[in-house]
Amino acid sequence: MTMQNFQHVTPPLRLFHGPDSLTHLGRELDRVRSQRAVVVCGDWLAKGPLFERIRAALGPRCAGVYDEVLGHSPVASVEDAAGLLRHLEADAVIAVGGGSAIVTARAAGILAAEGKPVSELCTVTEPDGSLRSPKLSAPKLPQFVLPTTPTTATVKAGSAVFDPASGQRLAMFDPKTRAQSVFVDPEMILSAPRSLVATASINTLSMAIEGLTSRSQDALAHGALMHALRLLGQHLPRAAREDDAAVRGQLVLAAILCGQGTDHTAAGITTVLGHAIGARHDIENGTVNAIVLPHVLRFNADAAAAGMVDVAAALDLQRPGAQADSQRVIEKVSSLFSGLGVPRRLRDVNVPREALPGIAAHAMGDWFLRGNPRPVRSATELQQILEEAW
Repeated sequence: MTMQNFQHVTPPLRLFHGPDSLTHLGRELDRVRSQRAVVVCGDWLAKGPLFERIRAALGPRCAGVYDEVLGHSPVASVEDAAGLLRHLEADAVIAVGGGSAIVTARAAGILAAEGKPVSELCTVTEPDGSLRSPKLSAPKLPQFVLPTTPTTATVKAGSAVFDPASGQRLAMFDPKTRAQSVFVDPEMILSAPRSLVATASINTLSMAIEGLTSRSQDALAHGALMHALRLLGQHLPRAAREDDAAVRGQLVLAAILCGQGTDHTAAGITTVLGHAIGARHDIENGTVNAIVLPHVLRFNADAAAAGMVDVAAALDLQRPGAQADSQRVIEKVSSLFSGLGVPRRLRDVNVPREALPGIAAHAMGDWFLRGNPRPVRSATELQQILEEAW
C-alpha cells in the first residue's frame, strides 16, 4: 500500500449554535472592530419581528440594511447591494437568510472591494478547457452569517451569481469572503417554510452523495460527508412533518459538514443539471436535485460502485452479509424524496420537453461536469438523463 500525497486545509470557522447564539454577535463584531455593519436579507425578514432581534443584537453597530435579495442572486441585485455597502461605508456584512442572501452578501462584498464588473472577476474557461480564476486581491469586508435554511452556502468561498441576459452562472471565488462567524439561532431557522428546509437539505444530500462517489480520496472530507448524510437520513423525514428547532439545527450542521467536505471533493451531473435548470426556470436547486438524482445514480452506477459503499453505510443500508449496491441507494433516496412530497418529474415543475436539448448542451460547459465519476462524452448522454427525468 502506497502512502498518498495530499493536502487538506480547513479554513477557520467560529460557530455559535442554540438559543444563546445571537448574544455573541456583538462580541464577534467587536473582534473585527466593526462599527458600521450592513445586513443583507430579503424584504420579508426586514419587515418582520425577527429583524428586531438582529437589530438588538447589533446595537449601534447597524449602519443599514439591504433588503432586496432575490432568488439565485441575479447580477443587478448584487450590484445594488455592493453600491449600498460602498455608500454606507460598511466595515462588515451580515447575511441573514438562505443561500441567495448568503451568496448575495459575499458577491456584493467582492464587487464593493474590487470596483470591477462581475464579468472581469468571474472564473472563465480557457480554450484548452482549463479554468482561470482572477486573483481578487483587494481586502474584503468580514462576513457573518445567520442562516434561516440548512444551506451549504453558509461556509463556502464561491459566489455564483445569475446573469439573466446570458443565462449564465458567473462564479467568483475568494477565500477572504468565507464566513468569519456563523450563528445558528432557533427562531431564525424556524422562520423558513418546511418546503425550503426540504429543498435546501436535498441539495445538501445530493452534494454529499456526489462528493462520496467522486474520485477524491480525501479521508477527512469523506468522514465529514458521511456524517452529513447520517444526520440527513435521521432528521430530514422528521423535518417534513414538524417544526422543531433542534431537528432543523441538526440539518444546518449537516449542511456545514457537507459544505466543508465538498471543498475537497468533486461534484457531478446532479449539481450541473441543478445549475442548468434552476435559475433559468425559477426552480430551487434542491427540487431539481430530487428529480434528477436517481437517474444520475443509475447512469453512474458502475463507475461509482466503491463510493456507493460509503453512501449505503451512511444511510444505514449496510447489513451483515449484504452487498451495498446502487439500486438500494436509489430506492432509499427515492423513498425519502417521496416522503418529503417534492416533485419527481421535470414536467411537474413546468420544464418543457423541448427545452431539454438546450439544457443538455448548456450543461456540457459546466466545469463541475469533469468531476463526475463516469465521463460524460456528449450532450446526448445528458439529454437521455433529462428525458428519463421528464
